[in-house]
Amino acid sequence: MDAYLQLQIRCLLATAALGVVASLISALIWGMTTSLSVLVGAVAGVLYLRLLARSVARLGSNSRQIGRFQLVVPVLLVVGVSRLPSLDLLPAILGFLVYKPALLVQAAFEP
Repeated sequence: MDAYLQLQIRCLLATAALGVVASLISALIWGMTTSLSVLVGAVAGVLYLRLLARSVARLGSNSRQIGRFQLVVPVLLVVGVSRLPSLDLLPAILGFLVYKPALLVQAAFEP
């Protein structure tokens, strides 16, 4: 279980770092509104990944299925971004999906 905890931490840190880098790049190319949207999406992606990891960790002990609570995060992201005029939906969704390349990088460099 200790190795799984270390993998969780590495994945969360990689996702957060990739989200910050994507936000900085989008600030340079498209501006602050897009950058803020990407950053909000990346934070939602980190939260989603954390909830998913917690659900998977409980899978063996007392549950036989993955919880569905983490599915609320993308829904709240879309609803929240659509209600705030200072954020854009597409960059927020792309920021949310930053966790996927971070997981691929972790899988590629896993010892």
